[in-house]
Amino acid sequence: MNTPGLTSAVSGPMSGRNILGEVTEALHKFLLDGYDIGDQPPRFEEDLKFVPKDREEVIYLYMYRVTQNPNLQNRKRLRQAPVFMENDPEEGGEVYYHRPPLLLDLFYLVNVHSKFRSDAERLLGWVLLRLNEATHLVYRPRKFILPDGREVDSLGRPYNPNCSTEPEGLWMEKVSLALVDDLTVGDAINLFSLHEAPYRTFLTYRARVALDGPLVASSGGTTIRLPPLARADRPNPRAVSETPSGRFKPSRPTAAPRNVPGPKPHFVRKSSNTEPDSED
Repeated sequence: MNTPGLTSAVSGPMSGRNILGEVTEALHKFLLDGYDIGDQPPRFEEDLKFVPKDREEVIYLYMYRVTQNPNLQNRKRLRQAPVFMENDPEEGGEVYYHRPPLLLDLFYLVNVHSKFRSDAERLLGWVLLRLNEATHLVYRPRKFILPDGREVDSLGRPYNPNCSTEPEGLWMEKVSLALVDDLTVGDAINLFSLHEAPYRTFLTYRARVALDGPLVASSGGTTIRLPPLARADRPNPRAVSETPSGRFKPSRPTAAPRNVPGPKPHFVRKSSNTEPDSED
């Protein structure tokens, strides 16, 4: 697929097409790996109306909302991607371009079920403490998929999520997780009723991710033309001084200086460090 505006450009697949599912899987794995309060780990479910018939404990994880993160938004123009291959672009090597990543907030509904209410509260407290440790739910090298299908990191090496993060210039992918107050009790009741599920004490978490689009390879480079950086709320000074027919408008009189409100100041002078201190 060719991209207009690029010379000999070829667009590849979406680099961040699987990140949403990977975040949910990372959340499941993080809770399961840290379970240490019993012999039998809880069951993970996304169906809110599921109720086990025995004493099995259940942790429900349900992504109920996806919104765009308005922070750090950039214009959707193509820019050079941080992918540095072995071939020098000045010697004929390919240059890769992409658009800014799509920043998203993923909201998860978390609640628990147990046969006895005290056991459910114990499990809920453990979930709170465990997820409080998840400052970096996902922290790994950023993956880029080249137009020919190869998966590489920013240094041009074959992608390995467990590689060393010490090399300089390696771009990292971070997914943060935070406890937020996103749903009111009424909203939660409507959500449980919609799924025909019993009401349970719930938590809401927000995960922030960045979705990378396709890379565009071009050996001939690209020219990006931007409109003039003029403020839309500031009128043209020449248009203000002219009539629609082109004649100049009479100049407006200069506004008189405003008097400072309040009593007239007396015995006011600038303080000087050279003057000796005096007491009245």
